[in-house]
Parts: sequence; structure tokens; C-alpha cells
Amino acid sequence: MKKILALIFFVLVSIGVYQAYKPLPKGLDFTGPVRIVNDAQFLFDSTYINANGDRVIEQQIFDEILAIIGNARKFVLVDMFLFNGFHGSMGDSYRALSDEFTEALIAQKQRFPELEVQVISDPLNNIYGGWPSPHFTALEAAGISVTLTNLPRLRDSNPLYSVWWRLFIKPFGNSEANTLPNPFDEGRVSLRSYLALLNFKANHRKLVIADNGNELTALVTSANPHDGSSAHSNVALRFGGEAAWDLLETEAAVLAFSNGPAIAFTKPEPELEAVADTDAGSDSELTLQILSERAVERALLSVINEAQAGEKIDMAAFYLSDRQVIRALRHSVSRGVEVRVLLDPNKDAFGREKNGVPNRPVAHELMSAGIPVRWCATIGEQCHSKWVFHRDAEGRATMLLGSTNFTRRNFHNLNLETSVVLSGPISAEPLAQGEQWFENQWHNVDGIEFSLDYAAYADDSLWLRVLYRTMEATGVSTF
Repeated sequence: MKKILALIFFVLVSIGVYQAYKPLPKGLDFTGPVRIVNDAQFLFDSTYINANGDRVIEQQIFDEILAIIGNARKFVLVDMFLFNGFHGSMGDSYRALSDEFTEALIAQKQRFPELEVQVISDPLNNIYGGWPSPHFTALEAAGISVTLTNLPRLRDSNPLYSVWWRLFIKPFGNSEANTLPNPFDEGRVSLRSYLALLNFKANHRKLVIADNGNELTALVTSANPHDGSSAHSNVALRFGGEAAWDLLETEAAVLAFSNGPAIAFTKPEPELEAVADTDAGSDSELTLQILSERAVERALLSVINEAQAGEKIDMAAFYLSDRQVIRALRHSVSRGVEVRVLLDPNKDAFGREKNGVPNRPVAHELMSAGIPVRWCATIGEQCHSKWVFHRDAEGRATMLLGSTNFTRRNFHNLNLETSVVLSGPISAEPLAQGEQWFENQWHNVDGIEFSLDYAAYADDSLWLRVLYRTMEATGVSTF
């Protein structure tokens, strides 16, 4: 019996280790070439309290996304993490983004029947097979391809649990049931939906690609077509050129390992070529680079670690927990870099109260290291950006933004993620707009309450620090 138990234990450990470190599907962890870009546009959504005490919601991102879709004639691809009408207990204070998004795709397909439309999303939106998505059903009825990401092909972020799920739950599949309450909204789902959820992995990408004649227009963002997220503060970058084709290449990889259809829209002869590193520093041009999965962490660490005394780094983050990034920020301050960090207080999740992990213990650590921290002044919504800005001593800047939270799960090839790095002279419009967006948030310009002093949510609790470190290290967390 001991030998049998030892064998079972060995098999479980072997499977767990393999699934946590197995080779990634081809095309992931992508570092794109540095491309010249001439048409980049910075966009943001912002929710705040104005000088009169009124709640104001300003939105640009999905209005631009709908315009991009409306301009398409040959091809549209969207890859969105949260694509559903769930809104929890938020009442009526939301925009029906999921309906707007679905209707826009269907309407454009009906106007142009030859239009190729590809939708990629995460199986969370049908509760892992336990709930019928009305949006996906409507899209497929209109002749639009919907591919749900094959998450088991990714590495396991919660291997202590996932090894049991893979062996004893996954083989039985899933189906609709009335066993347990829907964890996100009204209705009921199966027990197996909950068991799949506990794997804590996702296709977390948020992007749109569409034709603009024979070329492509793309947009990478932190925003979701999700009703419960519709009041969140987010950022985005719209761009075209060769970088958009690089982005499409990363999406073709997801379709391939998820058994989705191949992309029929083909690339013409490129007009813009990749530029060498020596050319990328020209003051006359902006450059853009597509990054996915762990490539985002490498780029972010490079930005922080290469910053010199007297230069500036600003960060706005929904989640900040990755230990390498936190250490890099602390070391940069010791070199004389000026760092400011704007964090979500991690107190709201679609009408539910959160405990402040990971940002509150991380903020305490940053403040102790001499890094100023402010909190987004959220009122039910989330400060959902994943944004970093570096300004050097010579008038040049680098801006990183996208879907990627600054956490182990999002950085370490566990989730699917897409971010971009835009570089060039600080006077270039998208970089100047990005910098001004952060300054407005940090300084509460024009009497608008965008952010609060650190003291508003300061928490030096040992328990929260232990909890955060344990959750970050083990993967037993939602961040």
C-alpha cells in the first residue's frame, strides 16, 4: 500500500510540475520588432467626482472601437477577456457595452456579408460551458466565428489544485445545470463551472484589429466589453502600420492552439519595415512594439532598470504585486530616479467589497522605500489601467500600456496578455497626452477628485502582507 501511495504521489507531483512549466503553445511570449508608427492615438476612460460633487463618466475607448468596426469592410478580429452582461449588484449604473459591441459586429457583418469577423474570448464568459452566452449565440447565428480559448493548453498558475482538476474533473466536461448560484450574476450553474474557475487562468487580452483598406488599424486596451466594468477607468492606444500586423500574428497563434479558423485576410507587401535599435531613437519618429505574456515583464523591467538619476517613472496600476517589479522600483529610487505610483485601492469588485490585497500592502512597502503613492478615488468602479511612463533627461519618453496587470500571473506566461510600448519625443501627441492624463489624475486638476492621499487607505497590517505574499507565490489568488 505504501508503494502504491508513493507512486500516486509521484505521478501527481510529476503532472503538476509539468503543467506548471510545460512548453508554451507556439507564438506566445512574443516580442515584436520595433516599428515606426505615424498614427498612434492615446485614449482613456475616466470616472471621477467633479467640483460640484457630481459623479462624471467620460469614455473614449469603446466609442473608438465601435468606429473602427464601423469602418471595416474586409476583416475584423476582436480578442476580449470579459465579454458579457454580468454586472453583479451594481444596480443600473452601467453601460450595456456587451450589447453595443455585439450589435456593432453583427450590423457590420450584415452590411458587408463578405466581411471576415473573428471573435476570440475567454470561456469564463459562458462560465466554462455551464451557462449559454446570449452574445456568442447571437454572433454565431449571424455567421461570425467565435473561438473560446483553449485554456488547458496554458501553464497552470494554481498547480496544487489544477493537477486534481485535470485528472478527475476535466475528463467529464461541463454542461448547463442549476446546482449553484452563478458566481458573477443572476442564474445558476453547475458545480463543474466552479471547479473550472478555481484554475485561476485566463485569456486576459483586450484588443481589436480591423482593415483600413488593404492595411490594418488596431487598438490595445485595458478595457473590456463588460457591463459591470463599463464605469472603470482605462487607457488604450490606437495605431496602424506594421505593428498592427505583428499584433495579428499573435492572435493567429491563439486561434491555432484553440482550434479556431485560420485568418483569411492576407497581408499586402509591407510599406513600413522594422527599424534597427539605432534607428529607433530618431527624434523625428515614434516607434511601437507589440509584447505578449512574459515579454511585457521583460520590457517593463528594462524601462525601470535603465532609468537614470533625475529621470522620471510614473505608474498607474489596477494590481501591482510582482516582486521583481517592486524591487526594481525600489532600486531605481536609490539611484535617484523620481517615481510616482497611482494605485486602485482594491476595495470594489462589481458591488462586492474587497480586502485591499495586493495593493495596500504593496503601497506600504513602496512608501517605506520613499516612493510616493496615491489612490484612485473610486466609487464602486475600478481604476483599471496598467500603464507606465518613463521620461528621460533628453526629452524622450516611453509609455507602456495594455491588458497586463503587474502581477506574477499576468507576467509569467500563465495568462494570455497583450501590451504595447510606444517611444519617441515627449512632444509627440500620444506621449504628451499620456503624460498629461497622469498629471491630471495625480494633481486633481480643476478641482476634480481623481485621486486621494496615501493616508486614505494606508494599511500596514502584517496579516495583509503575509496574505499577499502567500497568494502571489502560490497562485491561489484572483490577481
